[in-house]
Amino acid sequence: MRNHLPLRAFWALLMGLAVFACKTDPSDDPTLKPEDNRFTKVVLTEGMDEPMEMTFLPGNRVLFVERKGGVKILDENTGEVTLVATIPVNTKYTNKAGVTREAEEGLMGVIAHPDYAKNNWIYMYYADPADAKHVLARWELKGNELVESSKKIVLEVPTQREECCHTGGGMVFDAEGNLYLTVGNNTVNPREGSSNLDERPGMENSDDQRAPGNTNDLRGKILRIHPENDGTYTIPEGNLFPPGTEKTRPEIYTMGHRNPWRPTLDSKTGYLYWGEVGPDASVDSIWGPKGYDEFNQAKGPGFFGWPYFIGDNFPYNRHNHADSSYGAPYDVNKPVNESVNNTGLRELPTPVVPAMIYYPYGTSEKFPELGSSGRSATGGPVFRKADFKKDAPYVFPAYYEGKWLIVDFMRGWIFAVTMDENGDYQSMERFLPNETFSSAIDMDFGPDGSLYILEYGSAWFRGNANSRLIKIQYNKGNRKPNVNAVADKTAGATPLTVNFSSEGTNDFDDYDQGKLSYEWKITNGSGFNQNLVEANPSFTFSEAGTYQVMLTVTDTKGETNSASLEVTAGNEPPVVSIDFGGLNRSFWFGDKDLTYAISVVDKEDGSSADGNIKPEEVAVTFDYVPAGFDPIEVASKQSGVESAAILNLGKNLIEQSDCKSCHQFAEKSIGPSYQAVAEKYPNSEENTKYLVGKIINGGAGVWGDHAMSAHPSLSEADAKRMVDYILAMDDVQANIASLPLSGKVTAEIPEGENGQGSFLLRASYSDKGGNSIGSLNGVDFVALKSPFVDPQTSVDRKGVQLLTTPRVSFLMAGDNSHFALKGIDLTGIQQIDVLAAINQRNGAIGGTVEVRLGSPTGEILGTSEKIGRKEGGGFRPPQGVSMQEWVRMNANRAKVKIKPTTGVQDLYFIFKNADAKGEQVLMSINEIEFKNKVEE
Repeated sequence: MRNHLPLRAFWALLMGLAVFACKTDPSDDPTLKPEDNRFTKVVLTEGMDEPMEMTFLPGNRVLFVERKGGVKILDENTGEVTLVATIPVNTKYTNKAGVTREAEEGLMGVIAHPDYAKNNWIYMYYADPADAKHVLARWELKGNELVESSKKIVLEVPTQREECCHTGGGMVFDAEGNLYLTVGNNTVNPREGSSNLDERPGMENSDDQRAPGNTNDLRGKILRIHPENDGTYTIPEGNLFPPGTEKTRPEIYTMGHRNPWRPTLDSKTGYLYWGEVGPDASVDSIWGPKGYDEFNQAKGPGFFGWPYFIGDNFPYNRHNHADSSYGAPYDVNKPVNESVNNTGLRELPTPVVPAMIYYPYGTSEKFPELGSSGRSATGGPVFRKADFKKDAPYVFPAYYEGKWLIVDFMRGWIFAVTMDENGDYQSMERFLPNETFSSAIDMDFGPDGSLYILEYGSAWFRGNANSRLIKIQYNKGNRKPNVNAVADKTAGATPLTVNFSSEGTNDFDDYDQGKLSYEWKITNGSGFNQNLVEANPSFTFSEAGTYQVMLTVTDTKGETNSASLEVTAGNEPPVVSIDFGGLNRSFWFGDKDLTYAISVVDKEDGSSADGNIKPEEVAVTFDYVPAGFDPIEVASKQSGVESAAILNLGKNLIEQSDCKSCHQFAEKSIGPSYQAVAEKYPNSEENTKYLVGKIINGGAGVWGDHAMSAHPSLSEADAKRMVDYILAMDDVQANIASLPLSGKVTAEIPEGENGQGSFLLRASYSDKGGNSIGSLNGVDFVALKSPFVDPQTSVDRKGVQLLTTPRVSFLMAGDNSHFALKGIDLTGIQQIDVLAAINQRNGAIGGTVEVRLGSPTGEILGTSEKIGRKEGGGFRPPQGVSMQEWVRMNANRAKVKIKPTTGVQDLYFIFKNADAKGEQVLMSINEIEFKNKVEE
């Protein structure tokens, strides 16, 4: 008997299949996170003069303004940037001592009217060039012409120009045509990095109770007005204070802000979002809490706490500056403004709204994923797919629906913040974690669906070559190939046969796998042209010269991508070799005297053995490379006999930090140049200690009114490297005498280092060129690192799980899980210990460890005994014992005695326990220790 599906169930199934068939685009699935490789960063323009804010115009045009008054339009169709006008603005302040300095004000914000296509109106917020006030004005912008006669002043905000800082200037329109404007507190930064609560006569500019905490002042607020056609404005319903309320300004939507930055509106909920820059204190103190930057949400009008509260409504303490006494903390349940400088209401609105997201200089306990560094919360847009036309080409996928994308000017990350159905914070995750968006001063979605990011550049108060406007495009369709081009030789005597390889080239689209086409084009700029159409061709260069080789790869949809390299024919590169006396070339086991001998052979120049290459022509150096730097990378970059390359590690730290936002090497920015610091502070132990403290703890008052950010998470060792570089700037190019071609070097760990760095012995020789070909360099080096290896440096992993709280745990999960350590010299190595944690806290069950050569199935060098759970030891080390030593003392040790093996090898560590169920954790790996003797 045949079974029949009930008719109702049949139609339900049919409808379900129809819906499923229609929803085939993965970008429509809100649960499916897109691959990072579907996003492309596109640079639209670079080299601007302090860009501040952008807005979008019809016809693929982006309007942006620069602080000194520049109004510019980027036409994406042509790539051209046009200077439309220069608005007269003020950019200075003059303090009570009569000293004039750069202020943060100028031309601060711009936005196009929602009906720009019909009325050509734009609004700009700027500092009046003559009077102490900030002005919101409207102009007509027709094509590339700003019609000066059309200017109408909409709103004015009285300010002071005796002190710097904080202006705001961010603007956004809502669906009803209401304009929101952020206004900064216009107050000096207190030197203690705390709140501004100084009520002494003459110190009004140090009292934020006279502005952000004042219901009758427009500063330290987000204003909400409705611009009218005649250039005036009206007050929309629903602001914080109804019109006519005594001692209030009806324009105020939210108050209690220090430095609100870029605002955005959720088009679905109407909620307002913005970033807010906080004060500089790096620790809690008698003044009150440490400083926090904030990302805020307003579901309606309200009071956001400053200057009485910060972060999660952490209260500041009452402070009488006249007698330096302190009182009780301010009451969040009954906030009152009792300052002599207050012209508004005494009782402030409640409840005080806490920050949605807040974070200090150091790592945040509540939001640790935000990291630690300088901070400057910018803001960003909330993504709603309904905001874009159906034919917009780069609209983000449904995964980001309703998420708030936030960016920090200093830290360079973008996070996607998820809210629940009530709009409350739920979680956040890094957006494109392998990208950095530094100096982002504005961020918004454009009409094409791309995420546009305006980057101010490295240094304050100047044009920066690295300022730029970029956009992030989402590609839901075909992707370009990823191209890799390599050669087995890039230089040599003629005839020179080179084998080219495209290994590593791929395409993220499955349908292109195995179907890519290849073209190698070889040119020399003098008429030579050769095309090769194989994936991995060979070519013989018979004529001397420098050749450019470009590999172009095309996919099945016609999309192309390229990579290039250079080949020099006519000069064989020199061969430099270090004989290290049979010692291990990977690890340092404590030997103080290390013997070496160096030889150099060059086909054209001769050799060091026959005397044609003289010892003084070979650069030989021996240095200690601190922990955190790859000695191989240092060796590849170090040139000549400059031990300054090690000193340049301090320069690398400076360039990787947020210091570049306030300091330049030779020119003054918001802070002094490093050259000026070096001139002011002679290179001494006392000055070094003082400057290390300034970098870590911050400070103000030496070079001006701007406070220096604290860096509490920076180690003293790294801060000292930065100071060492700065104080030795005049000497970094000085050559230090080369070591002899043979002899002994003494390995001693410098004072203050933890021994986790490396000793680097390096030899290099630059030949004399040949056949009209320039000089080529040959290098050899020995990099001796600590025999304790971090498993996070491993590759080719299977079954590895990383937990990042409270610290990184490197877990091996499942039987036959493994990882590899590449390029390990096994000369003299007799035992390898795997230091693991197997305890109740991590739920590990233990197991054995195999060490194999070359692959997970390669030759077995040794196997450990089975190790199981080991409890005890405690969380904290006893006095006098470092945490690192404590972890090593209490680790489970899987000891692997290995058979004698020499040379550089790839090692695979296989973790085994047949009783493991699925991805059950076997052990958490702390370190791998290599030993040159057997220890039980």
